[in-house]
Amino acid sequence: MTDRAFWIEGDDRPSRWLITCDHATNRVPGWVGGGDLGIAPQDMARHIAYDVGAAGLASRLARLMDAPAIFSDFSRLVIDPNRGEDDPTLLMRLYDGTVIPANKDADAAERARRLDRLHRPYHAALARLADGHPRRCICAIHSFTPQLRGRPMRPWQVGILYSYQDVRLGPPLVQACRSEGWVTGENQPYDGHLDGDSIDRHALRHGRPNVLIELRNDLIADKAGQAEWAARLAPVLAATLAATGL
Repeated sequence: MTDRAFWIEGDDRPSRWLITCDHATNRVPGWVGGGDLGIAPQDMARHIAYDVGAAGLASRLARLMDAPAIFSDFSRLVIDPNRGEDDPTLLMRLYDGTVIPANKDADAAERARRLDRLHRPYHAALARLADGHPRRCICAIHSFTPQLRGRPMRPWQVGILYSYQDVRLGPPLVQACRSEGWVTGENQPYDGHLDGDSIDRHALRHGRPNVLIELRNDLIADKAGQAEWAARLAPVLAATLAATGL
């Protein structure tokens, strides 16, 4: 299917966990700029277009945890599914030094078209999966670049993000990761709360336990790295959730 907004793996898996991957691919639908945002192929292969390695990690982690997983199937540069509909960064015009020509002059009608065909279907499917277990717990998988242009190297292997509105799972998971010897950032490299993002929309507003995990993308750029980190994360996630009694 060339125009799909998402795909789901393991819809009927029984775990209370739901694994999400908001930035799974760098695909540009053909109806958006003829399938081209006007930037170089090497930029479309960068973190600005999608979360490198995150889809493979999320897929393997979900299988290990016997959990359903949902993946967006459009580049974050087309429209960012991890932003609320009124967020000014929903359609990025400049990202880490790269101008996005197809977004520079995108008007309200184009924004609405991308919302209707991509953003909203993804979130409708995510909402259905989140409702599929009475004790649902959401784990969002993302990746981050080791270095933004003109900025210092980022030291972390793993970032554990959580909102100040729900500190039940995030801080214990930070400690669990550090106990494994991983260089772990707490609400790094990004702040853990963003009004209207996927965690806010599908977890915080419903009282569901949640965490967002960021892996440094050079660690999960290939299948071996993805398999290694999925195998590391799965037991830590399971043990930490059990220890909280949530």
